[in-house]
Amino acid sequence: MSEVLCFNRRWSSPVRILVHLDLPNRLERSGIYTAFRQHRKALEGVAKLELVDPPAAGELIRGLLSRHESEIDLIHTHLFGPRSIALSLLARRHDIPLVCHAHVTREDFRGSFRGSNQLAYPLGWYLKRWYSHADLVVVPSDHTRERLEDYPVTAPITVSTNGVDLAGLSGYEALREPYRERYEIEGTAVCCLGNVFQRKGVDTFCAIAEALPDIEFVWFGPYESGVTASKTVKRLVNDPPPNVTFTGWVDDRRGALAAADIFLLPSREENQGIAVLEAMACEVPVILRDLPVFKEFVTDGTDAILASEESAFVDAIEQLANDHELATSIGKAASETAKSHRLEVVADTMIGQYRPLIEGR
Repeated sequence: MSEVLCFNRRWSSPVRILVHLDLPNRLERSGIYTAFRQHRKALEGVAKLELVDPPAAGELIRGLLSRHESEIDLIHTHLFGPRSIALSLLARRHDIPLVCHAHVTREDFRGSFRGSNQLAYPLGWYLKRWYSHADLVVVPSDHTRERLEDYPVTAPITVSTNGVDLAGLSGYEALREPYRERYEIEGTAVCCLGNVFQRKGVDTFCAIAEALPDIEFVWFGPYESGVTASKTVKRLVNDPPPNVTFTGWVDDRRGALAAADIFLLPSREENQGIAVLEAMACEVPVILRDLPVFKEFVTDGTDAILASEESAFVDAIEQLANDHELATSIGKAASETAKSHRLEVVADTMIGQYRPLIEGR
């Protein structure tokens, strides 16, 4: 259990942390929201910190105009929208440490939806300035840290895993048969979980499926179908290979992971991959594209299989599908790796990152 922080500027009461995400309702089905929710759970449920909600608009304006000392000891934002900008001004006004969580880079923004490639460059310009004005930037991987340093972001950058909510995944085993029945899954199922983006390799996912017609491929997660959907996503979702199912939004991530025999993510860019950690926690053997970010926490052939070419993905799936002992071994090793990303680790890391900021006020 993490310690309770009691070292604020008055040295007499627990610190009060404001943790904020812009547009939470719009982002509820995103990895950003999952990371934000897990961050709050780690701070509030594990570290027992006192979290405060962002002030209402009128109160925020009064805070910006007031000269009185703020009751808030640290502000931690998870996005870069209007309310976050106002909170950053409040932080500067009252000398409150400001932490910005970098869930978005211009690189992982590309390939997300129609027009995202054209918007990536101006977004990168904005992110460089937004992240640079913080007292501390938190990223989920060394890969993301190196990305931001290349912009360059001038604020200090530190790494903290997005984590995996092991308690929230408890009981997933009981959902295997109900979810396989619901989506008519039979035999070996190769699954992915998350938003259907071109960046996440949906075209590769379908190409692999075409090479393995006797295996079922299921992508659990929402997809755009309107004007913002990329042409590739619209084409594949509307006319997938015969052995590919796109389920749309699923109400319980545990069921999607329980239904899987193999987890496949051929993504071309990730900042970490929460769904990967969740699959590993559920002892599902994972096959990932051979990216530097994944090499930070998995070992090829031990707790995951890494591949680059479509033929290598196909070979890896066939190997796991035909060798139950190997699949079980990789799945069990993966669950041990996932434990090193549990929320207790997130809580301890964030305490270590907050402490010098608050003590230095």
